[in-house]
Amino acid sequence: MKKRVLSGIQPTGSPHIGNYLGALKNWAKIQYDYDSIYCIVDLHAVTTYQNPAELSAKIQELAGILLAIGIDKNSLVLQSRVPEHAELAWLLTCVTPVGWLERMTQYKAKSEAQESIGDGLLQYPVLMAADILLYQADVVPVGDDQRQHVELTRDIAQRFNSLYPEHGETFTMPATHLPTVGARIMGLDDPEKKMSKSEPGAGHSIGLLDPPDPIRKKIMRATTDSKPAVAFDDPGAGVRNLLTIYQAFTESTNEEMRARFSGMRYGDLKKQVAEAVVAGLEPIQKSYREITVEQITEAFNLGSARAEHIAHHTVEKVKRAMGLYTG
Repeated sequence: MKKRVLSGIQPTGSPHIGNYLGALKNWAKIQYDYDSIYCIVDLHAVTTYQNPAELSAKIQELAGILLAIGIDKNSLVLQSRVPEHAELAWLLTCVTPVGWLERMTQYKAKSEAQESIGDGLLQYPVLMAADILLYQADVVPVGDDQRQHVELTRDIAQRFNSLYPEHGETFTMPATHLPTVGARIMGLDDPEKKMSKSEPGAGHSIGLLDPPDPIRKKIMRATTDSKPAVAFDDPGAGVRNLLTIYQAFTESTNEEMRARFSGMRYGDLKKQVAEAVVAGLEPIQKSYREITVEQITEAFNLGSARAEHIAHHTVEKVKRAMGLYTG
């Protein structure tokens, strides 16, 4: 049997090339090598307040984008359509020490930035662990910033298996799987920070649905450094980011990159990067425009039905292990 791969993305903000090159492109590439489940994690989105109408629209937009990049309808799952996500999260909460959650890097960063935080922010990593363990995922393709969450998932799974060993190991231990190129795309305006959907700056990111002219303008304004041309062996952070974007879109080899860009002036570099991005996004945008609401609904129905079968089996297994009545 194929190993199972699981990953998810929140329906907040606008999906950008960092999401695509760091995760979504890889999802489509590996999906038929594995038994794949890709979640739109809308329950994670509501750990902070979301305007209901905007959230609903973003869920549909994200689903359309995922279908447009080639994600199979049977692999696409809307998290809130499978109630076992929330049920397993509660059961795992009961075996997870609070100290484990309080030391999570993202929790500390977000809690320091807010005057008041909801319990959902603290429990966010447990829900993520439930997402992974619910489907007994073998592989979790995540970026470096999510590696700590997968490590916590492994800790929770090991703790549960140790506390409730009577029926054997309940959970599969997940492993991370990272793409070799484009795993970390930085902001165009600040190449020291990862490109993010939550950054407000107009020149920070390139949306997957951005028209060609705004894409070109954003890249031409991207931060580089004080050197006059590309020093391939020692590029500044901004230049390195532009080279990474070009290589990830074109799948050029390191030798091809060196031959093309060594000594090139930054204006010419940016023009070539811009055209590579425009060309890379054009087929995605074309496919997106052809996706209908009916196709999205069909995908959610197919994916949720398949996911529900797997999820129900796992939760029943967890309940039996804990001594809860399963009938």
